[in-house]
Amino acid sequence: MAAMKPRTGDGPMEAVRESRLIVVRVPLEGGGRLVVSVNDQEAAQLRDVLAGVLDN
Repeated sequence: MAAMKPRTGDGPMEAVRESRLIVVRVPLEGGGRLVVSVNDQEAAQLRDVLAGVLDN
């Protein structure tokens, strides 16, 4: 039987550099976290896409 672990998605959104990657952790509704690792180029593309949405 698997042990039940509490979901710890209540923390803040964060981004940290780990070696050559940037790890982004986003809390989700209902618990848990979305964890994405991107390189510098992908992070810049993500920034541009989000800026485009925020400008509208």
